Amino acid sequence: MHTQQDSIVIIPTYNERENIENIIRAVFALQHGFHILIIEDGSPDGTADIVRRLQDEFRDRLFMIERQSKLGLGTAYIAGFRWALEHDYEYIFEMDADFSHNPQDLPRLYHACHDEKADVSIGSRYVSGVNVVNWPMGRVLMSYFASKYVQLITGLPIHDTTAGFVCYRRRVLETIDLDSIRFKGYAFQIEMKFTAYKCGFRIQEVPVIFINRELGTSKMNSSIFGEAIFGVIRLKWHSWFHKYPQAT
Repeated sequence: MHTQQDSIVIIPTYNERENIENIIRAVFALQHGFHILIIEDGSPDGTADIVRRLQDEFRDRLFMIERQSKLGLGTAYIAGFRWALEHDYEYIFEMDADFSHNPQDLPRLYHACHDEKADVSIGSRYVSGVNVVNWPMGRVLMSYFASKYVQLITGLPIHDTTAGFVCYRRRVLETIDLDSIRFKGYAFQIEMKFTAYKCGFRIQEVPVIFINRELGTSKMNSSIFGEAIFGVIRLKWHSWFHKYPQAT
């Protein structure tokens, strides 16, 4: 068991009633002793009620921020980052609620930051071929080529730029000006990695297998994808005129 308040896993939720209890129990079953912070965006399906019930059982390990409505993935994570920094966590994780990210991989992301001294570790679908299960081929190709496109435009040396399974060391989130992160949807993931890279942090990809959700519905749509396509060009353009704080 690691020391108290070492690592926290931030899980944004919207209508995840079918998954939320199972994912919480799966994370807490790991030996490491992770804490969990749920960012709950006013799900009408009662997700928050399930979390509240589990908070009685996991009193000092399970936390929740409730927001009134769906405000975007990016704002959910930034709210979570601020909370985690205020509560002195050293390793801050992003993970989906739907088991597309395997909780068993959390210790591997932790190991990359804690033992191999990465500042950011990314659970990568594409670092060793294409490791995606149960996705329609069109979506696999869209996601894969989106990542290649981002690499091309930004020069980021990362294979899976849109990954949402990430561990940040505390100092990365302290260095990045979270107020200046502009994207709300999936492009948020690209912007965070790009910014961390520009700040000089060490980023490491850890190969994972991504499994499409079995329960509940995907939040992906074409407007989210459009934000990523055009957002990346804006991101690169902005970087030419912007001074990034440097990792110390």
